[in-house]
Amino acid sequence: MKQILFSLLLIVGFWGTSQLKSTGVMTCTVGTRSVTANITLNNTTNKVRLDLTGPSDRWFGFTFRSAANAGMSGAPTDALTYSDVGFNDRNLGGIGVYNSDTQDWTVVNAPSISGGTVSMSYERNLTTADGANDYQFNYATANSITTKCVITSSAGLSISPHGGAANTAVTNGTFATVLATNDVVAESKKVVLYPNPAKETINFKNSDKIKSIDIFESTGRKVRAVKMNGKDINISNLKSGNYYLEITLKDGSTSFEQLIKE
Repeated sequence: MKQILFSLLLIVGFWGTSQLKSTGVMTCTVGTRSVTANITLNNTTNKVRLDLTGPSDRWFGFTFRSAANAGMSGAPTDALTYSDVGFNDRNLGGIGVYNSDTQDWTVVNAPSISGGTVSMSYERNLTTADGANDYQFNYATANSITTKCVITSSAGLSISPHGGAANTAVTNGTFATVLATNDVVAESKKVVLYPNPAKETINFKNSDKIKSIDIFESTGRKVRAVKMNGKDINISNLKSGNYYLEITLKDGSTSFEQLIKE
């Protein structure tokens, strides 16, 4: 029974904790041109993914910045640029000074141009050893983020003065929890009992996936074994109290649910 309870706690913890947070697509517009960014934090891999787009005919920059930072060149100095040398991780040494930085980002999707827009995807660890130059992401506390883009006023991919504040813009994003692909699949297979607490009968979501059910008292004693036939089982003969259901699925896996019998 200890193993059952331990497994139950693990499963409840897994289902209760989202693995991903994402800002969705944020659009940073300067004049008639825009940079878009989608920032996704992965609590399982401890990675941050950046999906970035911008105009393909000129260099542009993107930076993570705190709400207190009023300028492109202030802390945090983490800057990313797309130019004639591709996507680069940089830090800002002052107005217009884009210093090379440790290239923490790895390629997910290399820059690809279509219809005047270049699209790319990169990822790195949520936190790095270079706190002075790299924005540090904290999955647990990440609720929102303010970012800034620069889109140079003149066509050309070589980094040069971008034309001042008129060519920068700020955008804000809110991190919302989302399910990873594996979680969506797991959710579709999840067996849930209802109502709970219950007096007479309990029903099961995805009952067609259930092969059998073993019902245990909180002491660990098995009180009933059920061969599933239909969508519900009668529990009227159980005493009031807490029970644990070990549910064997037709695919061979096991699911666990807690039941409160009134």
